Amino acid sequence: MTVTAYHRHTTSVDPMSKSEDPLEKVQANLNYQFHDPALLELALTHPSYAHEHPEEGGEEYHNQRLEFLGDAVLDFLVAAWLYRTYRDFPEGPLTRLRATLVRTTTLADLARELELGEALRLGRGEEESGGDARSANLCDVLEATIGALYLDGGLDIIWSRLEPWFAQKADAILDAESYVDAKSRFQEWAQAELGATPAYQIVAEEGPDHAKTFTAQVLVGHQIAGQGTGASKRLAEQAAARAALADRLRLNRRTEAVRTEAVRHAVAGGQPLGSGEEFHR
Repeated sequence: MTVTAYHRHTTSVDPMSKSEDPLEKVQANLNYQFHDPALLELALTHPSYAHEHPEEGGEEYHNQRLEFLGDAVLDFLVAAWLYRTYRDFPEGPLTRLRATLVRTTTLADLARELELGEALRLGRGEEESGGDARSANLCDVLEATIGALYLDGGLDIIWSRLEPWFAQKADAILDAESYVDAKSRFQEWAQAELGATPAYQIVAEEGPDHAKTFTAQVLVGHQIAGQGTGASKRLAEQAAARAALADRLRLNRRTEAVRTEAVRHAVAGGQPLGSGEEFHR
């Protein structure tokens, strides 16, 4: 299929809602001219479009294979950049930061900035239901476009264009500490400061089945470190962890006081001192 045919067959309810020349617009946004425009055309072809237009290359002429490739390429590029950039980060924070940078919502934001949704070829039903704005579709087309860039220009071409965006996004994520969820942050703190792993329990459920509210508590040893509510057990546990993080200094003092008191009792009773595990069960 020629590039001219691409423009002729791009579906649109409102002709003014799409670029008159979507391939050129995307290339301008990427600041890169494809040697093989058919690769970009394929990256911008959703499976729903291919199923409705098998005459253009068959029902398998869509972007999922390029998405598979682009996903792997982007994971590698982001991981290598994080390794070089954050030399004092251990594996855990690097892994979580990478996961935040390449998750669906983050990549969908980049796809919006590149205006990939406007160029995405969709089947009629998918387009009419707002598929060109759906985060999952935008993430997929971004990964497919990266796959096409890799095949057409190589790794350096990709990262020279994407590094500034990811660097800015990483700075924002680190400033907000949003790459680490509250449970992970509290666990890291509790293990480092108290030598204990937090445990969570759901202590209440309220409301009808379709609109339940859960209450969770996080414990360090026998101490209740925090309590929170949420629309799911997972969200309630995250809320409890956030409450515990806000109160962690007070918790540290209380736990140390409990340990000291327990040691006094053990010494007074002539009991051998153990590893301290009794304070964390």
